[in-house]
Amino acid sequence: MSRNGSLATAFHLLFVTFMLAPLAIVCAVAFTPEGYLSLPTNGFSLRWFRQILAYPEFLRAFWASLWLAALSSTIAIALSVPAALAIARYRFPGREALTALFLSPLMVPHVVLGIAFLRFFTQVGLAGTFTGLVLSHVIVVIPFALRLVLAASYGIDARIEHAAVSLGASPMTVFRRVTIPLILPGVVSGWMLAFINSFDEVTMTVFVASPATVTLPVRMFLYIQDNIDPLIASVSACLIALTAVMLLVLDRIFGLDRLFVGAGKG
Repeated sequence: MSRNGSLATAFHLLFVTFMLAPLAIVCAVAFTPEGYLSLPTNGFSLRWFRQILAYPEFLRAFWASLWLAALSSTIAIALSVPAALAIARYRFPGREALTALFLSPLMVPHVVLGIAFLRFFTQVGLAGTFTGLVLSHVIVVIPFALRLVLAASYGIDARIEHAAVSLGASPMTVFRRVTIPLILPGVVSGWMLAFINSFDEVTMTVFVASPATVTLPVRMFLYIQDNIDPLIASVSACLIALTAVMLLVLDRIFGLDRLFVGAGKG
């Protein structure tokens, strides 16, 4: 097995530094004791983390974003599983058009989607409602869920399912006991990717959300329009830490290599 040369190693280190440096700086600024954006050169302080608790709008927006992301990603996965199985297994007229339809939100700018959703929801009476927000997020994140479930569906060995049928298993039992376990890495990773994109969505949500349904990214966007202080950095640091903990838990339970690559842990 060939080893990376010194040039390749230097490039990898530079790439990793380029990716992690902004996160490290944001986390460092969150611990500053000053009232303005600066690195904590005069000592570390939890002042701005305590300030989050004094700003309940951020907490309400966080729970709203969490509920919205969980609901929209779950609906997206529920739609992606049958769609992916049908596209992967069968050849029928309009198959490519159906795939393009599911993936089309990736090709439309989110600003355009936001304006279109705002116009449509106003016409049907869903403007400013949580239902409209969920529907718009489902449409935006379903391509991410579908692509990973579709990749897992292409890797299914049909002979395993045929063996289950030959042993007397019903179609629902085959789906529940054979098919779902086989595509589970794609389902879990697709749900995770859909959840992350829904939780982080701001451009389209600005047009669809109302004052009663403000998500955390929108709340942060509105806050920095009028304030320049380390509070946003402390909120971002909390989100970074929460994401790291979630990835660690998933790695312990499933194994990230199995979720994203499909291989078992060594």
